[in-house]
Order: sequence, then C-alpha cells, then structure tokens
Amino acid sequence: QLQLVESGGGLVRPGGSLRLSCAASGFALDTYAIGWFRLAPGKEREGVSCIRSLDGGADYVDSVKGRFTISRDNAKNAVYLQMDSLKPDDTGVYYCAAERDYVARLCPLYEHGLDYWGNGTLVTVSS
Repeated sequence: QLQLVESGGGLVRPGGSLRLSCAASGFALDTYAIGWFRLAPGKEREGVSCIRSLDGGADYVDSVKGRFTISRDNAKNAVYLQMDSLKPDDTGVYYCAAERDYVARLCPLYEHGLDYWGNGTLVTVSS
C-alpha cells in the first residue's frame, strides 16, 4: 500500500517546539518533492513549507520563516518539519503531500496535482 503517514503532533505551550515526521511506505521519497500543509480552525488549508527532490532546496510561507525548518532523510524515507517558537496561530492539522519530480524543479506549497497525501497530525499550541 502506497501511503504517507504523519506523526509528532501534540499539545505544546507557546514558545515550545515540535518535530513532525512524514514517513512513506510502498514507495521511495527521494524522487518526490514534499510539501507540509496546515489546516487551521476556520481557515483554508495552506502550504507552510516544501522541499525539492534530490537537491533538498526548501521554501517557507512568510509566517513560519525563521521558525520552521524542513529536512529530508532519504535513507529513512522520511521528511521532517522542525517547528520552533510555536505560536497559537500555528495550531492546526498538519499534512504532508508528495509530488513526483525527477529533476528537482518543484516545491509544492500548492495543493493541486499532488500524488499522495497523509491523513494529518494535530498540533495544538496553547497555554
């Protein structure tokens, strides 16, 4: 079965940190660009970070720049999102998604055309 599984969510106080993981099963992630998306209460889902296949180039939405770091470990077939200095506005369900890319051209902060999605992991930032 081809799937992505997110983990690492939870309840954290403002200013705290969490590390989310996105693990693939049934396929190799090294030729896929990966995006992390957030669905916050009362808002539309938005892309917060992405990482290109092969060269690991990354991008972030302005609201998380300097606080979130995306990385990938192809040997472990996983992508991570390190979230520091968390704010209540970071609360939401976080999803990872994958798009096939053999030439390291794509960095999906967009939702259309993605090949695989995980089921999400809930992050709650609250005192």
